[in-house]
Amino acid sequence: MEKLLEIMAALRDPQSGCPWDIKQTFETIIPYTLEEAYEVADAIESGDMQELKSELGDLLFQVVFYAQMAKEQGDFEFADVVETVSEKLIRRHPHVFTSVDCKDEAELHEAWEKSKAAERDKQADANKASILDGVANALPALKRAQKLQKRAAREGFDWPEVAPVLEKLEEEVQELRHAMQQNDRASIFEETGDILFSCVNLARHLNVDAEESLRGCNQKFEQRFSHIEKSLNRAGRSFQSCSIEELEALWQEAKAK
Repeated sequence: MEKLLEIMAALRDPQSGCPWDIKQTFETIIPYTLEEAYEVADAIESGDMQELKSELGDLLFQVVFYAQMAKEQGDFEFADVVETVSEKLIRRHPHVFTSVDCKDEAELHEAWEKSKAAERDKQADANKASILDGVANALPALKRAQKLQKRAAREGFDWPEVAPVLEKLEEEVQELRHAMQQNDRASIFEETGDILFSCVNLARHLNVDAEESLRGCNQKFEQRFSHIEKSLNRAGRSFQSCSIEELEALWQEAKAK
């Protein structure tokens, strides 16, 4: 770890460092951090442990990069990051680090959420704080929608069962149909978002992670589309030369396999 911190400091050295690293700011590094996090997820899903080792190193480097820039500004340094997360983990796991006992996973989850809520209350001005504060804007939209809904649900703002959630989704679809009939582009945009938000709510009620579910669906689509491409290549045909019925038949063939 010390070696990595020394390398980072050298890269940021104003006199002898790397020009690219020197000119970076907290804001310019954000896209790289998000990209590295997704590459970690890809390595895990592919089961490639050597790639995972490499990608975890890249993600760790992002943390080191931020810490070095903060150190240069006199805000904090890497050791402070480590101390903060260590203290937080101990505080949020009293059943491990103290004599407090949690009977089951549900009780453990409740204690975890209470700890997080107490932290938010401590950090925020009581007059200005919102229950939804702290849900990062930079999160993928599906993931952020799920977190916003979970926050609201903890306060009782939620359907008690899944049936009304399905009804709400159907209602949103009908509203989109109406907007399409009116060719109201603004309403179409808004109603499409409402449908997506309702789908996330449905997933949450079914204990399905919407972001991971869609990632799986994307992967499934890629596999099936690849099958169609290979089938067309073997036949010496293109997508443009096929009717929609022929393409649908190939899609069903891919599903069957």
